[in-house]
Amino acid sequence: MVQSYLRHGPTQAFGLICSVSSNSLYDGKHAYVPALEDVLVWDMKKGHMLAMWHETGHRAEVTCMQRSPQPNLFAVGYADGSVRLWDSVLGSVRATFNGHQKAVTALAFDSQGVRLASGSQDTNLIVWDIVAEVGLYRLGGHRDQVTAIRFLPSSELPPTSSGTSNGFLLSTSKDTLLKLWDLSTQHCMQTVVAHRSEVWSMDLSSRHNLIFTGSGEGDLKAWKIDYVALAVGLQTTESGEMSKMVQPIAALPLSSHHRVSQVLFHDSQPYVAIQSHDRSIEIFRIRTEDEARKKQARRRKRAKEKGKKSKPEEEPFDKADYDEADAAEIGLVDLFTPYLVIRASGKVRSFDFGTKGVNGQKTSVQILLALASNALEVYDIPPPSNSKDQPPESSRVYSLDIPGHRTDVRSLCLSSDDQILASASNGTLKLWNSPSCRATDTLLAVGTKSGDILIYDLASSALVDTVKAHSSTVWSIHLRPDERVLVSGSADKEVKFWEFEHDAAAEDEDQPKKSLSLVHARTLKMSDDVLSVRYSPNGKLLAVSLLDSTVKIFFQDTLKFFLSLYGHKLPVLAMDISDDSKLIVTCSADKNVKIWGLDFGDCHKSIFAHEDSVTHVLFEKKSHYFWTVGKDKMLKYWDGDKFENIQKLDGHHNEIWALAVSHHGNFVVTGSHDKSIRIWEKLDEPLFLEEERERELEQLYENDLAETLNKPNGTIGQGENADGGSSAEVAAVTKQTMETLMAGERIMEALDLADNERAALRDFEEQKARASTLEAAGLQPPPRNPILAALDLDPDAYVLRIVEKIPRTALYDALLSWNIALVSYITFFLLKTHHHQIVTNRIMRTTLIPMRIHLRDALRREKDTVGYNLAALQYIRRKSEAERTALFFEKEHFDESQVRQMISEGKKRKRGYVPDKFDVSGSSVATLSRAPTSS
Repeated sequence: MVQSYLRHGPTQAFGLICSVSSNSLYDGKHAYVPALEDVLVWDMKKGHMLAMWHETGHRAEVTCMQRSPQPNLFAVGYADGSVRLWDSVLGSVRATFNGHQKAVTALAFDSQGVRLASGSQDTNLIVWDIVAEVGLYRLGGHRDQVTAIRFLPSSELPPTSSGTSNGFLLSTSKDTLLKLWDLSTQHCMQTVVAHRSEVWSMDLSSRHNLIFTGSGEGDLKAWKIDYVALAVGLQTTESGEMSKMVQPIAALPLSSHHRVSQVLFHDSQPYVAIQSHDRSIEIFRIRTEDEARKKQARRRKRAKEKGKKSKPEEEPFDKADYDEADAAEIGLVDLFTPYLVIRASGKVRSFDFGTKGVNGQKTSVQILLALASNALEVYDIPPPSNSKDQPPESSRVYSLDIPGHRTDVRSLCLSSDDQILASASNGTLKLWNSPSCRATDTLLAVGTKSGDILIYDLASSALVDTVKAHSSTVWSIHLRPDERVLVSGSADKEVKFWEFEHDAAAEDEDQPKKSLSLVHARTLKMSDDVLSVRYSPNGKLLAVSLLDSTVKIFFQDTLKFFLSLYGHKLPVLAMDISDDSKLIVTCSADKNVKIWGLDFGDCHKSIFAHEDSVTHVLFEKKSHYFWTVGKDKMLKYWDGDKFENIQKLDGHHNEIWALAVSHHGNFVVTGSHDKSIRIWEKLDEPLFLEEERERELEQLYENDLAETLNKPNGTIGQGENADGGSSAEVAAVTKQTMETLMAGERIMEALDLADNERAALRDFEEQKARASTLEAAGLQPPPRNPILAALDLDPDAYVLRIVEKIPRTALYDALLSWNIALVSYITFFLLKTHHHQIVTNRIMRTTLIPMRIHLRDALRREKDTVGYNLAALQYIRRKSEAERTALFFEKEHFDESQVRQMISEGKKRKRGYVPDKFDVSGSSVATLSRAPTSS
């Protein structure tokens, strides 16, 4: 009979406030931060987590985030090259875009939020249509990772520009280049060598006239955008050079010369923040033109006075020169003045301005700092004041650091009733529990690198006792099963035994353990550093692992030597003994796990368990099943009797250091270098080893298949493809994933089913035509396909139904679209793919000509319908606006002449942007009259 096991699955992940893989966003109240593969939403004022954006089954790490101009929409890029659009209200994915081969490193929305540009480590840029949920085109030209992208709005172009423009795109890369792309023609208009080293950051000013770029050497440069030259296009100047759209201005001096990792302009306030140091953010204030002129005048006045003092015989300063200098161009240093420096409590990973002020005041600005130490801080930037005595200083408003460790989680321990979890890192001990738990354990022992053993009382969260136990690092401690003796092993080559002692005068029933202390009972000296100590559950044996890769077994009462287990090539990092005290399992840095018998010390089996060092091992209670974790980020479940791997669980993104197993066998807890703690619970779903191995092989095959289909033709930085052709600057956006492959298979199955059904019906009709009248009346039609009969659809409708169920984002790679556009899409794709065969075949001509006629007629009807509906909607909008305007003026008792006069005055007064819903000008009427004809 085939043995079955119970499957384990991930249920909770906590301990993370923010990870360092991506930037963070802040809206003045809520912080949107990456947490490995998830996005967390924090209320910074209350310190509570409001939401976790998690997609089941997706494990790629978040690498980039961007907020859309449309409300409640965020674009999130991942390490697998995918981009997901998240709805912040629903907490669900609206659309998924797959086009990049490597991690997404830069994202940018256009001003309307209908297009999204993404840059990646694969050096490509992709422009996505958010409404149609398709990739428009892929732009290639960079030779290294894209670091920043910004859209230039077409509204900034002068009104004399001819033609319609889709706007322009700015991109920077680690290849030291700044590129300007024309999205109308989809080509690079200008390439600028921005810095001598890698360009790490770039941002566009709120007025879209200045570009700041930062390099790896600490240089910050400013560039000017010539919108007149953009409107005219590429032209040759009198000197024979091409016109420059992006022109250099000057470099802005910074206080430090480290890498400029981020530059950010505030949307509405005159501030720009620059990070060129690990722990500080420089804030520059943007002066107005009047302030800059006054600053120049004061500087010239001081220079004049200084000149008079040094050279009194010199001629006085001419007023004409003063006026000429006053009319001089304002320099970059005059416009951007250092305002203040924000010094964080740790290394800053990213920052973002808050769009809302404190208490609704627009003059105060907040800035969120996401720290590399798993913490968030919000600082308040005070408004400028006229006082010179007190320079402006930032103040920390909110800080969020309690729900996570500052460094990697190194040790985990569960209470005896599994209600409290203790996690320890460098200098920090944290307790995690459920709100309704009542733990029976009240004391916790912690070993430190300094050689101390700390005893904490959980009820009062107080340190009860500190014992200087060893002269070097305490690597392991373990409690004897009778809970009377604690054993500790250290790098000072000693194993010490400690007994618990209570103060006789303080033995009170209410708080009997407040005065508990450790008393040294005896010492066992070893020949090498002690890495791990372990009591057997029956309390008879003590196992000690040493730095010499051996494990020594002693009788715990007499400390006489019993067994020596040798066979590992590298030191044993951890070990555990089964509940029946018959087996001991050891894990080592040599990537192996060995199972030994405790009766004779024989090695039952040596298993190559992990791809890297095995850091921890624990038996499951009352069984011979055990768990192992390693530096290969994997958690594995084993059968110690059959020596079989039961299940592999991957979820962590870095080395796993700590492991704890439930005393009731219900769940497992792991702690990792990525600062996260994950719980894996036992499910009711049965697991069979053969099916699990087949599933792993299928997953491996599917991953290899997708990688093979998406394998690029050339390497990164290669000017030509492997086949000798030149690399194209513009290409289509395609990427095969398992979703697109499965969609293609479903379509092929539907086509086969429809073809078989139609073939059966055609055979029946032919047979009926050949038979006589009587025989034809007696013939029975062939039975319908069960699927078609259940859905009550004909074959063509069934194929269309299958196609419509395919997600829009996967439609292009599945070679399909929808309805009439669907048929057009399929037709165009087939013609494009098989163009040479179709052209050389004259028989196809009789099929293509009617197809062209019918297709054009169908598309024209669709166009007429859309145009008619648009005209109707515009008419309804204009009628509604007219009724509301007339109702307003009727209430004010105005006559027609007064109304016309007020409308004309309003036009003159509002020469800027007028929202569409209030547009009652003649352009709306003209557009409506042209709509039916243009459709």
